[in-house]
Amino acid sequence: MVTTTARPRAWALLFARLVLGLIFFMAGVYKVFSLTPAGHVRKWFLPFQDTFLPVWSLWAAGLAIPFVELIAGALLILGLRVYHALLALGAVLVVVTFGHLLKEPLYPFHEHVIPRLALLLFLLVLPRQEDVFSLDYLLAQRSARADLKEARP
Repeated sequence: MVTTTARPRAWALLFARLVLGLIFFMAGVYKVFSLTPAGHVRKWFLPFQDTFLPVWSLWAAGLAIPFVELIAGALLILGLRVYHALLALGAVLVVVTFGHLLKEPLYPFHEHVIPRLALLLFLLVLPRQEDVFSLDYLLAQRSARADLKEARP
């Protein structure tokens, strides 16, 4: 049951989760199905082969990121395994930040990284149990009811 004070937080969590999920999901859809993961590596990661980073690491990160964005974005939209999806997307933001700083130390973060990071941090700091419009919440409620049934003599 959602209390009156928790209801605005539940809506805030839903909207933040949906917006962040859509941003990453649609980026993943584009990178996986239009650009292709190999195209993503060539366009965004191989330009870093003149740095200290080994080329194999550029391929590994560049191939993984589109799938992480696609899957974690979908999980956020559904509200399923939200915490793990947020951690994965946080790691993507760290990699992106590192890459931009490596090439351009004064990269304008307010255009790309900061809005996504703000939504991600907002979702991380609010209590998960208040995200009542998520599959995580519904599954937890279902599990709690099953536990109660088993505990009854």
